[in-house]
Amino acid sequence: MLKIKKQYVVDEKKRPFAVQVDIETFEKMERLIEDYALGQLIRENDPGEVLTLEESKEYYHKLIKK
Repeated sequence: MLKIKKQYVVDEKKRPFAVQVDIETFEKMERLIEDYALGQLIRENDPGEVLTLEESKEYYHKLIKK
């Protein structure tokens, strides 16, 4: 598991309301979340929806023109 160095930000009554992490840790957290989301999308993908090479090229060219 990712070891997270964190600092709590507290209000005037010493109640925590936020957490600070260093940039390196934040970037690792971002990558983990993005990788997890990508994994979920891959799992949800319908393998029956496969394009041929020509269909893929045509679709890709349409995206470039937008």
